[in-house]
Formats: sequence, structure tokens, C-alpha cells
Amino acid sequence: MTAGTDTPAAFAARPLFEPIAAMLARFAAPELPGTAPLDALLRDVATGATSGGGQPIRFILPPADALAYEEHIYVTGEVPTRADDWHDFFNALAWCVWPRAKAACNILHRRERDARTAAGIPGRGPRRDALTQFDECGIVVVSSDPEIPALLAAHAWEEAFWTRRARLIASTRFLVFGHGTWEQLREPFFGLCGKALYRVVDGSWLDLPATERQRETDAWLAEQLVDAGLLNTPRELAPLPLLGIPDVTPENESAAYYRDTRQFRPERALANQRLAARYADNRMHES
Repeated sequence: MTAGTDTPAAFAARPLFEPIAAMLARFAAPELPGTAPLDALLRDVATGATSGGGQPIRFILPPADALAYEEHIYVTGEVPTRADDWHDFFNALAWCVWPRAKAACNILHRRERDARTAAGIPGRGPRRDALTQFDECGIVVVSSDPEIPALLAAHAWEEAFWTRRARLIASTRFLVFGHGTWEQLREPFFGLCGKALYRVVDGSWLDLPATERQRETDAWLAEQLVDAGLLNTPRELAPLPLLGIPDVTPENESAAYYRDTRQFRPERALANQRLAARYADNRMHES
């Protein structure tokens, strides 16, 4: 079957869909897959995926009397997934390629809720806000060149994306986490921005097969979230103009493109240098 222009398979070859490309290619029909095919896909590519509460993940139509979203997933393992809905479809695929990190986020939502309740503090709090932002529009930027994440975090857009373009392409991978970002990338718009976490790795990481790089990054991110206390506030997330990434749009094939400050906003020196320093020491753990 040939994929239509707005089927999942039609996006498999597009930049920034790489983590889910093989799964997208399976679905060339004009309608999105339902919960049963998504359950089968999860069992195939992420056997043993569980919620933060240890319940096997499965996709269901949203129940009328469900608990709060994260609580429902934590307690039951059921991920409410609306029929023929791109946003929820991409969320299901995110569970397939980020099962450990998604479970870690689910754990932390529950911990934060319980901690704030015990302390008598109302509201969701900054950590849950950060987790939700990352779940919707997060991207992990992994590089073997420490200068690239530092430049991006410091808003040195032209230097990172253009002047050092060859180095960036050779050393850096952009792994989308946020299912909302994948939905937006179906029709990219001026100013489209992700929320980035930066990680520096040994060059051997780039020699791994793409599926192994993804699996290893999922494990790293889950550990950073649960054990290292990553994402305590939305301020830890660095804005990243996605249309600046090479190949995402043909318009970025010139230096002048990166000088449009409506999209590539200037450096906020102190805050962004701190972001760069926060993640520059993250290295791949030796097995």
C-alpha cells in the first residue's frame, strides 16, 4: 500500500521523526491505528513497558469516569488514547520508544503530588509543570562535541547551526521526546520551538545502531529523572528553535536565516550559560 500524504507512513522519512520512523512506516492506511494495533506494537518493540506503579502499559479509549490522567496511568497502566487523534497516536509511539523515561515521569508526577499533599501545599508545583512541558515538547540533544550543546544553550544559533554546521551534523543527534512536538512537525510553522535537555557523550555512542542509541538514551534519561533529580523546574529546559536544525526546512540553508531574531532570539547570557554547564558534564556510563 502506498502511503498518502497525511498517513503515519508519510512522516517516516522526515527529520526529527527518526526515533519512531520504523513504527510510522508500518501504518500506511488513511486512518490512524486503534488501541489494539498500538497495544500489539508496544508488545513488539517495548516488551515489559510499565507505568510508574508497575502496571503493564496498554492503550484504551478514554473512560468516562477515569482518575486524573497521570494517576490513572500510574494505578492501572491504561493510557487514555482517543480514536483517530494524532496527538494521542504520537503519545502511544512515545511510550514505545521512551518506555523507561515515560514511566519515570509517571513516577515523579505521583511523588510530587503526594509530597505536596503531605506538606499541605496546593497546586501542581514547578516539577510537575516541567515534566508536563517536557512530555509535550521535549527533545534530548546528544552530542560528542561539548561545544555544540554549550553554543545552543547560550543561543549562539548562527555559530552552532551554520558556522559549525558540519561539526554539528557529524557529532549531534536530536531525539524528540515530546509527542506534541511530533504532532506540530506534521505542519511545521515559523517559530516552532522545542524544550531541550543537553547531553554530552563519548564519540563511541555515535557508532551504536540507531535503535541502541535510542534505548541507551531512554535508560539514561530515566536515571537522570529519578535518581539525579533532573527537571525540578521548567527553567531547566532550554528553548530550541526546531526549524534551525539542518534538513528540517530547506530555508535554513543560509547564514542569513539564523539572523532573524523573531525566531532565533539573542542570548540571555547568564541563564543559558548555566543551562549549558548543567548538562555539559553528562557522559554515557561505561557498561
